[in-house]
Amino acid sequence: MGIVRTEEIKRTEIEEFRRMLVSCAALQRRKDEEGLKGPRAGVWVPECDEQDKAVCVTSGISYLGRAVVNSLLLRRFSVRITVENQEDLEKLREMETTGEMGTGRDRGNFRAVVAKLSDMESLSEAFDGCRCVFHTCSFADSAGLSGYSKSMAEIEVKAAENVMEACGRTASVRNCVMSSSLLACVWRGHDADGEVPSVINQESWSDESVCLNKKLWFALGKLRAERAAWRIAEERGLRLTSICSGLITGPQFCIRNPTPTIAYLKGAAEMYASGILATVDVTRLAEAHVRVYEAMVNGQASGRYLCYDQVVDEDDKAERLAREMGVPMERVCGSSASVEATPHRFKLSNQKLLGLISRALRCCFQEKEMVVEVHRFCQ
Repeated sequence: MGIVRTEEIKRTEIEEFRRMLVSCAALQRRKDEEGLKGPRAGVWVPECDEQDKAVCVTSGISYLGRAVVNSLLLRRFSVRITVENQEDLEKLREMETTGEMGTGRDRGNFRAVVAKLSDMESLSEAFDGCRCVFHTCSFADSAGLSGYSKSMAEIEVKAAENVMEACGRTASVRNCVMSSSLLACVWRGHDADGEVPSVINQESWSDESVCLNKKLWFALGKLRAERAAWRIAEERGLRLTSICSGLITGPQFCIRNPTPTIAYLKGAAEMYASGILATVDVTRLAEAHVRVYEAMVNGQASGRYLCYDQVVDEDDKAERLAREMGVPMERVCGSSASVEATPHRFKLSNQKLLGLISRALRCCFQEKEMVVEVHRFCQ
């Protein structure tokens, strides 16, 4: 229940806010005179220190990496992108030409550097001067469509260790946002009482033995990489958040992001039957990364966050996903017999992330309302 403010108090608050806006406007005019451009019209940018806007995105030309970079650029962040080799730099130039990576107006706000995830020294150099690192954990299968192998899981863990150690060695880096997966949460074993908890949330971790027994290498890689990141973050005193996402979808996701997509679907029939097969649009996932970091800067975000926008728990949803991927429906949901044999036993919960985004949107809405009131008051 709210408190009704007196007209006098309200007018005082408006006047204080008006003075703040005038100060901000003066600062913006000074930046414009120095050749710096402000935020685009229609894009609301929360208060954020200029140093906090200097960030680095690993695997910046990957499917998720591109989306995170573009989301950051919309908020006028200064973005550094790591790529593995010269060939990736050429791909980046093509993306800039086609508008897939930023626009002409954004190009002054990001640059790419070659830094191998296997080379801690080059990572440290790439991170120098950045306040946050977004580790998107993106890998390609050099063998084609053979899937995500056990050796790739080991490479992913080593890459996560290198990134976190490099963050710890780089004086400017204070925060890291790690892209993990729901697969690091949903493959559960029995607890000490022999029970399997019915709700899967940010406190849930997959059981490594389950992943090994079922040969779920993608889940194993995400699980071990995230655990390694949390261990090093604690040792190094780094602020870390991890975003555990569902199957990443979006424009041509199966063609443009084949290795993680195919790997995620191993065990899909069992996940579907258990009510834990979930997807998330790549743009919404990227938005979640940025919002979590903005909340970290303000001391309002920590720990793990589950991110998904749809649970595939009905035949029509499974059919739609299979159609988008160009695979038989059975690849997504299995046979009707397998579904009947495994009743829906679990419930996914992303309330922690929804609460964070809700608070951010509420603050944004309230501040916009205040701006409108200031405008009326000043007339």
